[in-house]
Amino acid sequence: MSRYSRSIVASGHSLVSATAADVLREGGNAFDAVVAAGFASAVVEPSLNSLGGGGLLIGHSARFGQELFFDFFVDTPGLGRADVSAVGDFFPVTVQFSGSTQDFNIGCGSVAVPGTLKGLIHTQRRLGRMNLAEVIAPAKELARCHLINEQQGVFLGLLYPIMTLHEQGRALYEPGGVYKKGGELLENPLGAEFLEEIAADGGANFYAGEIAAAIDRDMGEAGGLLSSTDLASYRVIERSPLKISYRGHELLTAPEPSVGGALIGLSIGLLEKAGPYRGGWGDGKHLCRTVALMQEVEKIRESGITSGKQLERFWADGDHDRSVQQLRIFSRGTTHISIADKEGNCASMTCSNGEGSGYFAPGTGIMLNNMMGEDDLHPGGFHSSPPGQRVGSMMSPSLLIKDGAVSLVIGSGGSKRIRTAISQVLNQIVDFNRNLKEAVEAPRLHWDGSVVQVEPGFEKTALDILRRSVELNCWECRDVYFGGVHAVIPGEGGAGDPRRGGSVEVVE
Repeated sequence: MSRYSRSIVASGHSLVSATAADVLREGGNAFDAVVAAGFASAVVEPSLNSLGGGGLLIGHSARFGQELFFDFFVDTPGLGRADVSAVGDFFPVTVQFSGSTQDFNIGCGSVAVPGTLKGLIHTQRRLGRMNLAEVIAPAKELARCHLINEQQGVFLGLLYPIMTLHEQGRALYEPGGVYKKGGELLENPLGAEFLEEIAADGGANFYAGEIAAAIDRDMGEAGGLLSSTDLASYRVIERSPLKISYRGHELLTAPEPSVGGALIGLSIGLLEKAGPYRGGWGDGKHLCRTVALMQEVEKIRESGITSGKQLERFWADGDHDRSVQQLRIFSRGTTHISIADKEGNCASMTCSNGEGSGYFAPGTGIMLNNMMGEDDLHPGGFHSSPPGQRVGSMMSPSLLIKDGAVSLVIGSGGSKRIRTAISQVLNQIVDFNRNLKEAVEAPRLHWDGSVVQVEPGFEKTALDILRRSVELNCWECRDVYFGGVHAVIPGEGGAGDPRRGGSVEVVE
């Protein structure tokens, strides 16, 4: 018998949260709901998510009594290609956020082997109890027609050169030469037809049929590496989550090859070893300590600590002492869905299409990812990994455990800012006893390697103290740049990040 009287959903879009809530009302569990939400998100958050991208899911199953981690992030492409060094159609675009810019590489040469579609189907078959057609149906209706919300309108505006790179994108997002914006209807009939096909064939055509063959031909002609062999060879991997102790809690997060989980573990581990902070959240010394932590984590990451096993050696060898002392001296397109149901099942899923490659898979209405063009995913250089290798990720869907029960379901979008966003929210909840909503909505910092990016909302006196130690770039408004943390406390409530259209649904 579950101790919970309600199910809770937090996501980055009201239609995504509503889809998950409807599935829960119809008798589905948290995993049915997160799969339905994932399909819906790929439709209504096309600037962040796509069935042609990659994702990670961590879950707690009341039925199986265990924690599960499903890795359906992207693979390095090129299986069956004669020359994987001959990459074409690969070029940069600059995205202008409100207070900073970031460069991304797009084109067919930026496309990695997509895993999101297979991951959603795997999750449904493994843990859901509804049939696939039932959980896809809401997304199919949304693909036929839905209203673009204001947040997605902003995202589409940021990504205009990517969304309209090819004819398929212009036909979908710029019909008649007028680009779509918030408050307007978006119709993707090809996408709706493709979803109906998935409900019937479980994605077989995309991974091993005519669609796969068409992608192979397009990529070969344009200089991309993705092949039909890549698609046919792709597999979802079930892993054991990375476990990290933190002040009487246990954080379960993304294991290798994800990098984000280890870096969050490094952050909270250093905080624990430095001891509790006795001042107040957001005061000058706390901001200095937070930035020092970010700088230390970045230094350690650059030294090669990017996995759970390396992190264990780091603690065992005592290499952390200098970093802890530094903290004491001071006394950087993704979407996320968190769900906890009445039965005690919990699902935390982060999915991403990067910024999108601009290339649409023939006959699907979906844009494929640009993960081979994301610099933070390829520290050894672009296209340096062998074909068939799972790409590492900054995504870190997580569960916080207290006294053997899930106390928090959490995750974030935000590229390089994912780890700092999650770490700052965890720090507020565990160390400062702040409630979930205020922790998610509180202003954030991010050390980008040269300056500290600062959201508005911190006290001027605190920033003046921080400014003595490091250069600041103070933003005028909260921004998607700083991530999008969507989190749920099982049985109690949830918080959706307003930076990314946060939406919470409660099912009694």
